[in-house]
Order: sequence, then C-alpha cells, then structure tokens
Amino acid sequence: MKNKNYKIIAKNVIELEIQALKKLKKSIDSSFNKAVHAIVKCQSKIIFCGVGKSSKISAKLSATFSSVGSPSFSLSAGDASHGDLGSISKKDVLILISYSGETHELKNIIQYAKRNKIMLIGIVSKKKSILYKSSDIKLYIPEVKEAGYGIVPTSSTAAQLAMGDSLAIASMEYKKFGKVDFKKFHPSGSLGAKLKTVEDLMITGNKIPFIRQNEKMKTAINIMSLKKLGMLIIRNNKNLTIGIVTDGDLKRALQKNKDIQNITVKNIMTKNPKSIERNELAAKALNIMNSKNKITSLCVHDKRNKSQTIGVIHIHNILAANVQ
Repeated sequence: MKNKNYKIIAKNVIELEIQALKKLKKSIDSSFNKAVHAIVKCQSKIIFCGVGKSSKISAKLSATFSSVGSPSFSLSAGDASHGDLGSISKKDVLILISYSGETHELKNIIQYAKRNKIMLIGIVSKKKSILYKSSDIKLYIPEVKEAGYGIVPTSSTAAQLAMGDSLAIASMEYKKFGKVDFKKFHPSGSLGAKLKTVEDLMITGNKIPFIRQNEKMKTAINIMSLKKLGMLIIRNNKNLTIGIVTDGDLKRALQKNKDIQNITVKNIMTKNPKSIERNELAAKALNIMNSKNKITSLCVHDKRNKSQTIGVIHIHNILAANVQ
C-alpha cells in the first residue's frame, strides 16, 4: 500500500466531479431563469438550508450571496424545528438543498413554507421526492456517481455548489452589481486591495504640488522639496492642468543650463501629463505607471473635466496598500 500511486485516485475523483458538472450543465432549463427572477425580486432575505453535507454547501452559498448584494443566512435544519422557523418571513426566499429530497429534518420546513406561502426553491436530485414535488421552483441536479465506493457525497455536492454559485452570479449580473459594489463588502485582505479605487489612495488638498505656469524654477524647487512627491502639477490662470515637472525634467534642465532658478516652469514642463479618473481601480493606475516609461505618479481627475486635477496618486501609496 505504501507504493500505491494516490495521484490516480485524485484524478479519478476529479474526473467524476467533472462529469457531474457536465451533466448539470446540460440539465439547466427555464427553471433556472425563474429562480433568478425570484431571488432578485426578493424583498427580504435569501435563506439556505440543508442537512448533512448539503448544510455545509448551504453555509457557503449563503456567504456568497451576501457578498454579492443579496442578504442571506444559512438555517440549521435541526434547529428549525425547535424555534428557528420563526426567522423565516413571508417576504423571504427559501432555498432547500437535498440530494434525496426526503430528509426527515426538511419535512417540517417544507410544511411551514407551504402553510405560510413562502417562496420555496428546491435544489434536489430525486424527482419523486417531497422536496421536488413541493417546491415552487425546481432546480434539478442529475443523479451522478459518487467517489469513495460510490457512497461518499462528492460529485453531488460539487454539482449543488455549482448550481448555487451560478444562481449567485446570475443574480449579481441581473442587478448590475459591479466591482465598486463588491468592494463595499470586501474592504480588507487581498481582495479588498484589488478593489481599491484611485480615490481611495490619492493625495488631495494642500498636499497636491500645484504651481502656476509663470512661476520661476526657484519657487518650483522649493515646492517640490516641501511636497516630497518628486513632481509638480502646472496650472494656468483658469486652474486647469497644462503640464507636469518631474525630477527627471529638473535633471535634464540642469544638464542644459546650470542656472535654472530664473527659468519659468512652463519652459521645462512636460505637456499633457498622464491622468486617471478618480473611480478607476488603483490596479489600473499601477499598470499605467509600469507601462508608460516607469512613471511614479498620475494626476487624478473627475470624469466631468479631465483638465481639472483633483488629486495625485503615487506609486508608493499603491504599493503600501498591497495593490498588485
């Protein structure tokens, strides 16, 4: 047994689950659309419930739905019959998950849902079961071969999870729940970092190194040293951004003329500086910086006026926020 190649077992289990998902894909019908419509029109909560391994799937799906804008919780089938049925209201949508659809613990919940006219969606594999027959919307999971001598819930739970995930994403797209919305529920961790916007990280107010186009470089150097961003944003008399002066521009000017203090900033500035809209992802700003001759900062504008700089985003701010 020590020399047995367990990789073969892994591949066999994965293959069984792949086949289960293929069968599920072929079985999707108009009932799926009905379920999505019921979910997005729900005026209260999406409640998931299952027994055994299906209860673990229910807990995961509940978390997914909550994260994409559909308030949800997972109900313990065992606790439901001991008072927790009171947490289900008529405005909720109840999604019961069961392979057999005949699990004893679910019967009281089904009866309660029918008695109180609560929308019931059943994710089930047995069409003759009480769950299938009682569901307002029936989401059929084809019967599949399980791994582990054909008795360990593996392929069936993979299919249940895929069905639930598909409902979550379809509902998300129906409601036009985008990246900015998603970010509100994921402010921390690597996912939160990926979803940070330019506005979250930009420098604003008095920290922005503004200077008028006709100011002398003597003043410009002082402001650049004070603001410590290695750049200046050049504005005209209408407060519109017309250029930028960076450390690189300063070095090139010194190579041409040792005495630059009396030169006006407009004579050495780079015109039409790179700018980004405030609601763009910080990751996009980082990509622009890395692709445009390795620049270290971008002007930030509101979508209404690209020439009106409202902030600066610096590569140090992006990297400090773990944006990649």
